[in-house]
Amino acid sequence: MTMEQICIRLVKVDMLSPVRALNRFPSVIRCCASARTDLMRTNSSSSLKSRGSVTAAASSLCLRSRSGLNTCITAFRPPAERVPLIIQPTREFHTSGRLRALPAPLIWMVLKPLQKLIAIILGRSIRKWWLALPPNKKQLFREWTWRRRWHFVGAGAGLLFFVSLFLLTHLDESPVTGRTRLLVFSRENFMELAQVTAEAYMEEFKDSLIAPSDPRHQVVEQAVRILAERNQDIAEISSVPWTVHVVDGPTINAFVLPNGNVFIFTGMLEAVADIHQLVFILGHEMAHALIGHAAEQASLSHVVELLSLILLTAIWAICPRDSLAVLGQWIQGKLVQFLFDRPFSRKLEAEADQVGLQLAAKACADVRAGPVFWQQMEIYDQLRGEPTIPEWLSTHPSHQNRVRQLDRLVPEALELRASCDCPALPKADPRVIFHQAVKLLLDNAKKQENIAQEKKNEKERAGVILPFPQSPPVLTQGSQPQRGGVLATSALPQTLLSK
Repeated sequence: MTMEQICIRLVKVDMLSPVRALNRFPSVIRCCASARTDLMRTNSSSSLKSRGSVTAAASSLCLRSRSGLNTCITAFRPPAERVPLIIQPTREFHTSGRLRALPAPLIWMVLKPLQKLIAIILGRSIRKWWLALPPNKKQLFREWTWRRRWHFVGAGAGLLFFVSLFLLTHLDESPVTGRTRLLVFSRENFMELAQVTAEAYMEEFKDSLIAPSDPRHQVVEQAVRILAERNQDIAEISSVPWTVHVVDGPTINAFVLPNGNVFIFTGMLEAVADIHQLVFILGHEMAHALIGHAAEQASLSHVVELLSLILLTAIWAICPRDSLAVLGQWIQGKLVQFLFDRPFSRKLEAEADQVGLQLAAKACADVRAGPVFWQQMEIYDQLRGEPTIPEWLSTHPSHQNRVRQLDRLVPEALELRASCDCPALPKADPRVIFHQAVKLLLDNAKKQENIAQEKKNEKERAGVILPFPQSPPVLTQGSQPQRGGVLATSALPQTLLSK
């Protein structure tokens, strides 16, 4: 067998690892370089591909493996000299669709029940292990624990140190207010989560979305545009593209995602009396997004949840029965909810009211309409017969507390509005007009009730018993209040359109 045949056979056998073949048989490869003509002739049978010649006196041979590594052998033959070899390894890259990783907050929400389950299983296992120990081993374990009590104290102090270090390294300053807060999840993480959430809401409300040509959609879109344009000095507003979605539904609600997607229901449009109240509500919701309240609330919940897992494990380890452990877990959850979650949520709502009032002032809205809206909502809840619950049981401040807070903030907001070159406001204060209207309505209702009572007394004195007439429907419990709609005006006030 000639050297040329050996070379061709070697390449056929070791095609899957051409580089290894070159390293093991350097002498044979030198012969292969001189026999390049024979290799190129057998290219079709050995699945080898020639890359052509580099110059008139040079040629290349590329061996391709299944791993995607191509080994190119280029042989140059200068006159009257031995043929040198140049080995050029190259790799082919294949691109595919980019996979989007799940946002960290979403992963935490998915793993949250699993963490609780692990804590329950661990605590229950510790309890069973302790109950299965004989009395003498329990006594030995107590003595061993007591001898090493300082080790446990040191371990607890070290754990407390690392927890404190973690909290200190994740402190951040909130926009606009400058308040120091804890942020475990970054704004970028919640931007990714907001995109996923927006897609889910669009799928949920796809049959209820109002067309952009609808006047109600145009009013909301113009109000959002004015708020965004007049607050361009805030980076969290200028860097976000704001998109409006109006959902046809009776729910009195509106919310804004961190990525600028605004969702508002037509029930909210019917609840506001004028465009100024609408601008205040939208400013409140935009304040939640620009400050990053969702990330802040999730961060605190995440830290509290991790610390409560230790208490949850101890509950299931100490309680003698599973029923008592379930009761202890329920009590622990309620304590965390009422001591941490709900007070913190009320604090964020109050901050959103403050910042939303500032955004509305810079948009040249009448900020005096903000307290009036919450007074309207209080009356509306009373007329619907909604039960009044204590504020400490709610995630939002009471309507009365919100009105009092906004009344304290209105003078400062009016100064801010005047400094933004806004047109002068009318002298009539909406708060005074609202109080006068409510007082007049109550007086009229009282007069009608007195008249009806007198008629009833006269009929009874005459010996004719008639059924008691009903009260006016305006004040009847459970009746629908007469609310002004935002579309009652034909167009936006010149106060806003001029800016």
